[in-house]
Order: sequence, then structure tokens, then C-alpha cells
Amino acid sequence: MTVQVTFAAALAAAALAAVFGWLGARPADPRRGVRMVPWRFLMILCALAAFLMLVHLANLYGVSTGGGAADFPRP
Repeated sequence: MTVQVTFAAALAAAALAAVFGWLGARPADPRRGVRMVPWRFLMILCALAAFLMLVHLANLYGVSTGGGAADFPRP
């Protein structure tokens, strides 16, 4: 993915995480029944996706975020 697409995906995921967090933080309304959508779980998924997109952006700009097996000393 290009930098622009990755940045747009990160912004979209962060915006969705904020909206889902707001929806999950609303007080329960017993007159309407049980909530059928797991807003907080969706918020966590979107926050994870935004974090992964930020890591991908860092990799696109040349920051090494992954450690290979050669980076660790053998016992």
C-alpha cells in the first residue's frame, strides 16, 4: 500500500474507533432492550487496525520495527 492509502486507512480506523468508543460508553437504556452490537470490541479492533497502519507507515518511511532471528543471541 502507498503512504497515502495507509494514512487514509489509519485515519479512518482511528475515527471509527472514536465513534465506536462513544457508542459503547453511552448509558444502557433498558426500555430499548439489550444492545446487540459489541461496540467496545469493535472499538478495540479499529484501534488495533489504526496501530498496525501506523507501524506500516513507519516501515514505509524506513524505520525497522521487526526483529529477525539473527537479532537475538543464541543461548
